[in-house]
Amino acid sequence: MLANIDLTVVWALIIAFAVFAYIVMDGFDLGIGILFPAFRPGHERDTAMNSIAPVWDGNETWLVLGGGGLFAVFPLAYAVIMPALYAPIIAMLLGLIFRGVAFEFRWRDSRHRALWDVAFTGGSVVAAFAQGVTLGALLQGIKVEGRAYAGGWWDWLTPFSLLVGLGIVCGYALLGATWLVMRTEGSLQDRARTFSLWLGAATVAVIAAVSAATPFLEGKYWERWFSMPGVLLTAQVPLLVAVASFLFFRLLRGGAERTPFLLALGLFLLSFVGLGISIFPDVVPGRITIWEAAAPHASQVFLLAGASVLIPVILIYTAYSYWVFRGKVDAAGYH
Repeated sequence: MLANIDLTVVWALIIAFAVFAYIVMDGFDLGIGILFPAFRPGHERDTAMNSIAPVWDGNETWLVLGGGGLFAVFPLAYAVIMPALYAPIIAMLLGLIFRGVAFEFRWRDSRHRALWDVAFTGGSVVAAFAQGVTLGALLQGIKVEGRAYAGGWWDWLTPFSLLVGLGIVCGYALLGATWLVMRTEGSLQDRARTFSLWLGAATVAVIAAVSAATPFLEGKYWERWFSMPGVLLTAQVPLLVAVASFLFFRLLRGGAERTPFLLALGLFLLSFVGLGISIFPDVVPGRITIWEAAAPHASQVFLLAGASVLIPVILIYTAYSYWVFRGKVDAAGYH
């Protein structure tokens, strides 16, 4: 029993890592798509796209790993969550498809490049917003009776889920802007720096709003955040968010290129830690724990054997790709 519990926790951490890796690696290229209309056609747009061209498709590997891991290791959670969130998840997948097609076609079909640019931006916005709505709907709670979803088709659509959706769009756009500050030069870098200041303020404001609302969604959330002595630890999260925000604006205004992107990632990490504090050890918040949703121990062992090979391979390939395509980019880059 103890081995089973430990392995279940290990798998929860693996899936959490995959989800966060997706946010880190796909967030900034979705953000570039969100900001795309604000860049001048021609050199600026081509440079922005070239900055992510070698890595954007590989970044989405983590989304597949996270979703596949949930299906394989926590099948009950998958069976409950999917029917509750079909609409935003389908919207996310369609957005990613449109975005992926537009990414390649705009280089080959120059006559319709303006149309592909719209598809690239639209797909990025829809995918990011749908991810936020999915997170918000999961966090606010899913109706469960027995071992099945008991809610309606539109239960995911609430002011809170829309707020989280807006926050993800702002946050991804911030990652995209700070990525361009790090990877580009000249007018595009200047424009990205200006966007980073505004988007940084918007992202911090949304983090504060979501954080203030979350403890009131579920009684367990309040206990995990404010009960003694745990509050002595959980209070460090908002404190670290304040420190990271202060450093972000100070260094960005001071002309730093790399640290604003790293600090923006730090804000996402702290938000992710806050999410973990709110819901762990539940996989369906307030309804199903990771142990209740877990696959049999033998299945977890078998899957872990494959993951122990697959994850290091993905990490090595990803690190190598970023190393090879490091440095500043221009419009004549990858394509």
